[in-house]
Amino acid sequence: VQLQASGGGLVQAGGSLRVSCAASGRTFSNYAMGWFRRAPGKERKFVASISVSGGTTLYADSVKGRFTISRDNAKNTVLLQMNSLKSEDTAVYYCAASSSGIMYAYGMDYWGKGTLVTVSS
Repeated sequence: VQLQASGGGLVQAGGSLRVSCAASGRTFSNYAMGWFRRAPGKERKFVASISVSGGTTLYADSVKGRFTISRDNAKNTVLLQMNSLKSEDTAVYYCAASSSGIMYAYGMDYWGKGTLVTVSS
């Protein structure tokens, strides 16, 4: 499956942004999906993930209550709504897909190119 993230940009602290990931090539609804991020000079970290059905979501503690992951299987899209953004949310955001349904990085088979989110303080 091919993944393309979009929607990144520059936003002020406290603001909101939504990034999206479009999937193509295989049956999107068979994959658990996840968002990860890599801040400048740091390792890639888990942000959020969503099960095949969308009924289960997981979040990193750092974004819980501020970010919401969702998916639209009819449109082959997974979204990450980011509210109350902080400067420490600045990173390149990557979407990923898991054919096994495992909702963590080690279960992701496919990775898209990232989209840069910059939060100015």
